[in-house]
Amino acid sequence: MKDDQLISVVIPVYNEEKNVKRLFDELLFSLNGLAKKFEIIFVDDGSTDQTMVELKKLRPARIISFVKNSGQTAAFNAGFQVAKGDIIATIDGDLENDPRDIEKLLEKLDEGFDIVSGWRKNRWKDKILTRRIPSWIANRLISFVTGVKLHDHGCSLKVYRGRVLKGVSLGGDMHRMLAAYIASRGARIVEVAVSYRSRQYGKSKYGLSRTFKVLLDIVSFYFFDRYARRPMHFFGGAGFVSLISGGLIFLWALFLRIFEGTHLNRTPLPVLTAIFVVIGFQFILMGLLAEIIVRSSKDFRDQEAYKIKEEIDNR
Repeated sequence: MKDDQLISVVIPVYNEEKNVKRLFDELLFSLNGLAKKFEIIFVDDGSTDQTMVELKKLRPARIISFVKNSGQTAAFNAGFQVAKGDIIATIDGDLENDPRDIEKLLEKLDEGFDIVSGWRKNRWKDKILTRRIPSWIANRLISFVTGVKLHDHGCSLKVYRGRVLKGVSLGGDMHRMLAAYIASRGARIVEVAVSYRSRQYGKSKYGLSRTFKVLLDIVSFYFFDRYARRPMHFFGGAGFVSLISGGLIFLWALFLRIFEGTHLNRTPLPVLTAIFVVIGFQFILMGLLAEIIVRSSKDFRDQEAYKIKEEIDNR
């Protein structure tokens, strides 16, 4: 890493009033030890406690505050938009990540990688059924869908070269798939084991219900990654499969009527034929409508997923 490169650290926080000061102090200590230029960007995701009050006391720091809770993905996006660094690091605001590990990730980045992702290797040893197994399943599914093999896609402790984040924007809770998404498009990624510390203050935002949301996001990611710009390929394909199925059922019905004398009104075949044909045409029409929407919805695509209430520069 060149001495004149700027490091931007983006930290999304939500109701972390007891954590932000300690995290900031640890970050300052770690970053000052690197002898590099840096900026620290906190994104307050609509906290309802005193997090914003505590953030305003921190210097040097840049603070973005949302009008309402918009999710961690939106917070990362907002931080990336204002980050000026050649290198962008991300870290959670709950103190579960150790800021000292940033140096380890930066050293790996110097080996020619574009993204270095943390791996919380010893996480949740005492919560095998409720956390460890669901996390393992989710990580395997993300690896399968994206083609990028990581043990811990959800670890927020990551380091990116700034250029690979340009023009990238994800919705939902897809921040956990951001690194894999970029890597699937040619960026070089590597995983490094990092420390994991149990939360001391505040309430965890993660639970079993989050696993189901992750599964839905994986499905959404798969669809939008492959069909967002060509939805007719998806809906049209499903429509043709349905039409062909209806046609085959119709031919089978004709065969039974002509060669075996079966009265079709005594079988469900005519109804099944009609159902498959109607569904097929509906899918094709949905594909056409989706194509029209995609090609004429620039304003919708450019709409921000969050609203900034306040921006403070304490540098």
